[in-house]
Amino acid sequence: MDQGSHQQPALRVYLRVWIWLFVLSVLSYLVDLSGLEGLPKWGLITLFMLLKAGLIVAFFMHMAWERLSIVYTVLVPPAVLLFLAALMALEADYTLTSRLGIFAN
Repeated sequence: MDQGSHQQPALRVYLRVWIWLFVLSVLSYLVDLSGLEGLPKWGLITLFMLLKAGLIVAFFMHMAWERLSIVYTVLVPPAVLLFLAALMALEADYTLTSRLGIFAN
């Protein structure tokens, strides 16, 4: 087997990713300690969490160097599930209002 056919990324790539993960974690903790409340706070924390997860998947699970079909296989199902969960969250107020209206009678 030819050892030169599989190329490892340079160590500096991993160090840069570690630094970015550290910076994103610090930003996440700063948002948590700040005076923000409600949706802006949780939106920023979720954004930082998704960015960290994306970096981990891309570099430490070597998805950045995989074929596009494998990337789609890993990324599309969670994206579809997040979309469906967002649709359920949008419909939750209507469902709650209609149930309260029925059970209040």
